[in-house]
Formats: sequence, C-alpha cells, structure tokens
Amino acid sequence: MLEKIRAIHQQVESIQIENGDQLEQFRSAYVGRKGVIADLFESLKTAPPEDRRAIGAELNNLKNLAQNKFTETRDRLETQQAQATQPAPVDLTLPGYPNEMGSMHPLSMVRARIVEIFERIGFNVADGPEIEDDWHNFTSLNFPPNHPAREMQDTFFIGKNPDMVLRTHTSSVQVRLMENGKPPFRAIMPGRVYRNEAISVRAHCVFHQVEGIYIDRNVSFMDLKQTLYHFSREMFGKDIRIRFRPSFFPFTEPSAEIDISCLICKGSGCNICKHSGWVEIGGSGMVDPNVLTNCGIDPEEFTGFAFGMGIERITNLLYQVRDLRLFTENDVRFLRQFGPVS
Repeated sequence: MLEKIRAIHQQVESIQIENGDQLEQFRSAYVGRKGVIADLFESLKTAPPEDRRAIGAELNNLKNLAQNKFTETRDRLETQQAQATQPAPVDLTLPGYPNEMGSMHPLSMVRARIVEIFERIGFNVADGPEIEDDWHNFTSLNFPPNHPAREMQDTFFIGKNPDMVLRTHTSSVQVRLMENGKPPFRAIMPGRVYRNEAISVRAHCVFHQVEGIYIDRNVSFMDLKQTLYHFSREMFGKDIRIRFRPSFFPFTEPSAEIDISCLICKGSGCNICKHSGWVEIGGSGMVDPNVLTNCGIDPEEFTGFAFGMGIERITNLLYQVRDLRLFTENDVRFLRQFGPVS
C-alpha cells in the first residue's frame, strides 16, 4: 500500500494544470470525497495494525500535497483571469470626452426672455398657487356668478368642492399681490394655467401665461401701450407692428386685444394669420375699479393697467412651431432643435 501511495504522490507532483476544466478534473480525481486519496483513507481500516502509523503519515503527506496544489493552482488561474479582464491602462495624455449638454425647452427660453425684458423696465416677478379658491380666481376679478368660465366645461374643479379650482389664469396672483401689499405695484406673473379644453394642434388643457400689472397714481392707457410697444419690439424685432383692438374682459375697462404683424408672412397674409396679416398675442386694459375695490385699493386714488399673453403663442411665432402638442410630448428630436444650454 505504501508503494501505491508513493506512486500517486509522483502523479500528483507531475500533473500540469493549465485551465479551469483541468483543475476540476484534478479536484474530482484526488481532492474530492470520491477521489483516489479518499479511497486510500478508507482502505487504511484494513491495513495491518502495525503498519497503520506509517501508512497514515504517508497518506497525510499525499493529502496535503494534493490540497496545496489545488489551492495554489486555483488562485493562479483566478489571478490570470482577473488580469485578462482588466481594462487597458488609461492614457492620461489623451484629450477627454466632451460632455453632451442638454437642450433648454423652448418655453423655458421664451419665458426667460420675457422676464428679462420686463425686469429691465422695473417689473418684478410674482408667483402664486396653482390651486385657487373661487374668490381669487373669479369673484375678486369681477366675474359675474353666471359667467361661462365658472362652468364645468371650462374649468377644472378640485373634487366635489365648487370653491376650489385649478387656476384658469395667473390673474389670481395679481389679486394676491394687491391684497397683501400697498401700491405702487409693477410685476409680471409667469406660470402654468389650466383650462378644460380638448387637446389639439391649436389648444391644450395645460399651458403657460405671463400676466402683468402696474398700479400707481395717474397710470394711463398710454402707459400700457408704451409698455407693450417696448416689449413687442424687444421680443420680435424693431420692424414688428402692433395694434390694439377694442374688446371686453371682466377685470379691465377699457379693454383691448393685442395684435402684432405676422412673423411668418410679414403681414402679406398666410394660413397662420388667416390671411389678415395680424396675429393676436394677448389681452390688456385698465384695471376695473371694482377689482381695485375688491383688493382693498382706493380707485379714486390709484389706477393701473393689466395685460396677459400666452407663452406658447409667442413661442409658436418665434420658432414657427405649428403643433401645440409638441411642447408637452418631450420628443427628443423636437427639443434638440433648440441647441444646447449656454
């Protein structure tokens, strides 16, 4: 039996293991529970008692040799595999990869430009909640109880509460500004508003407005016209023409629609301006005395003007975007047209 052990000892020493499959074969043949060495330990029980000590010593040496060879070879193969899968060393002298900057949303760019223009002439930026009560959204602004805007088909009401709505305009911010301060006020209110309208090429249930208000002593309609003349030329260019058409709004009197010459056809007539040469961009007027009274301002001492414009409408004109839905679909192909953020 000693000769058999020594022969296996020589086999273990001479075996060359180069890969994982050969290592597994070695483990099964010599180290495993059903391997040769395990069988030799089992045969030790039948050896003569006087030879068991010497045979046991040889078996332990063989077992240690096989186990050590298995462990060392396994570690060597794992190290080789790890080194083979490591990435190539980084060449620090190579130029880096440029970071790809995202595009700024066109509505955000136009809103920022509007804010910049009005801030230069002394207007602050005010903000307010998008969920409003009936007083701030309708009643304080001189909307009569039977006005169509109060109906379910025009306004989003919150749950079953007839007094809470998603604001239909940012005029509610004007009311809060007048309620919580003292004139003079000169501010714009850009923000998101909601109308219960079917989504189409020309309309959406969520859109953006910018409204403005100026309350002080001796404010006249001429101040309103000059302010909007200045804004239009700064936003659309020096060659733009602007006109005011008489209109009606519950919260201003007198009131006027704001039109500019069509940027697409330059006033010659196209389907965008319905061949009139003019495009409406918003509404305006002198703040109604009832609104001033509702907000705690004496209409005998103070006057003011207000205006409101759709940011989507202005963006449509500047970038000739013909489908309003593109602003909310987040199509990367559309957004990439507006260039990286500077």
